[in-house]
Formats: sequence, structure tokens, C-alpha cells
Amino acid sequence: MSVGATSVAGMKFGFVLPWGGAAEAAELAVVAEESGWDGFFMWESVWGIDPWVGLTAVAARTSRLRLGTMLTPLPYRKPWEVASQSATLDNFSGGRVTLSVGLGAPEERFFIFEDDAGRKVRAERLDESLELLTHLWRAEPFEYAGKHYRAHRTDVMLPPPATQQPRIPVWVVGLWPAPRSMRRVARWDGWLPYFKPPADAPPGELNRPTHEGLAEGVAWLREERAANGLDMTGFDVVMEGTTEPGAEAAQTVKAWAEAGATWWLEADWALPKEDVLAKCADRLRAGPPR
Repeated sequence: MSVGATSVAGMKFGFVLPWGGAAEAAELAVVAEESGWDGFFMWESVWGIDPWVGLTAVAARTSRLRLGTMLTPLPYRKPWEVASQSATLDNFSGGRVTLSVGLGAPEERFFIFEDDAGRKVRAERLDESLELLTHLWRAEPFEYAGKHYRAHRTDVMLPPPATQQPRIPVWVVGLWPAPRSMRRVARWDGWLPYFKPPADAPPGELNRPTHEGLAEGVAWLREERAANGLDMTGFDVVMEGTTEPGAEAAQTVKAWAEAGATWWLEADWALPKEDVLAKCADRLRAGPPR
């Protein structure tokens, strides 16, 4: 679906599992594939359930679903480890991986083992990690020298490249209308939108998505990419939210599609753990809001 489409017909639909291990993910992903969903995503924390193990279990039980994290806090991870995990899953799944990345929230849960180096440093690490990932996925000899990471050239024990070339698609969180954040998004393969609060927003409010804001961001990305010799072909705009099955859900998603979204990710982070798996199964069986 090209960016700017005006119906749900070409929209893709993913499901984000908000809690559960590898076995539960594999069971629910089978339901997702049978029920017409297009993607299955798992959360990633600094310490906890490893989503790459979970997604490997999903890949073993499915054949069509797009697989990914929602999302990987890349500045907290070693890029060569992420490259190894994602490329291994990409090869095993036949090229079905999408990597979603962001700066990582400045919350205590991310700093159990280390202090927050600050947003500026996390942004620098994110940019360098993305550059390194592109080299690492090719599995060819290279050298890299950045402010935070370096790689010495090696010609031995090179792994196989990722199945998808020139790289695994990368979706990046972008804060609209922050130019520096959005320029990062424009260099990659998809936008995970985040929005600055309006001037009249109450203290502490961070993200109030609007159709107008999304459309403005998409138009800006189109111009920015064109200025760098890129069009919007294959570029994704990914909205996340919660719907109840029925016609109203389809109308909700259609409005985002008209604003430029190409993916809708069904995600309910408020589900209580005691019945999250049953509720996820019910929502998956009801099918995506087409």
C-alpha cells in the first residue's frame, strides 16, 4: 500500500502480544495466521522474556506472518548481538523479520543495571547502531569507527547474511514535528509515530496522536525522502491502538489509512496478566479490523 492511500483495502494488520512467553506466543501466532492477521510482534525489555526466542518459536509454527519486536530499545543493546539475533530469525523464517527501534524510554525499568546516559547519548548510540546493523547484516568484511562503537576488519568466521537484502526493514520511532528525529526516520524503512503534546496539554502528557498530525508527518517525510533521492515506495507508517471487533473498528482504522498509515498494530497494554492470553486469543480469532 502506498503512503497516502484512502481505504483499508491495502492496509496490513499486526498484533502485539503484551505479555507471555515463547510457548504462548507460538500458540497465539497460529491463531493470528489462521484469522487473517499479517504480523505478530513481541515486546522487548532490558531483562525478561527474550522476544527473539519467542519469535523463533512463532516462525516455526507459521509461514506467512511478519515478525518483529515492538520495540527494541537499541541504545541499550549491543548492535552486533541484535544483528545476530535478527539475521538468524530472518534466515530461519525465510525473510519475514522487521526490526522496530527507538531511543528507549527514560524509565527506571530500563536502568536496573546502568545509569541513563541521557537522551543525547542514546540518540548517538541509536544512529551508530543502525549504521552498524546495515554492515553486519551483509556479513561482509568492514571497518567502523564511531563515537560509541567500533569494528575492526575481519575476514574470518563471517556469518551468513540476512535473507532480506540490502537489509532487514527497520521501523524507527520519530517525534513529530522534531526535525532531527524525523530525519532519522526518513533514512530508514518506516515511521513509528510519536507526537509532541499541544501547548494546552496537561503536564506529563506525551503522546496525543491525531489524523492531522500523522498526515503532516507523512507529507514531511515524502519531501525529505525526495530531497535525498528516495520515494515512499515500500515505506511504512505504523499506527498502534486498540479496537473492538465490528464496523466501528474498521472506520477507526480507515481514518488512519486516509491520513497515511500503512500498518495498524492491535495492542492493548492495559490487559491484566491473569487473563491476557485468553483475551488476546479472542481478539485474534475475531480477525483484523478490515
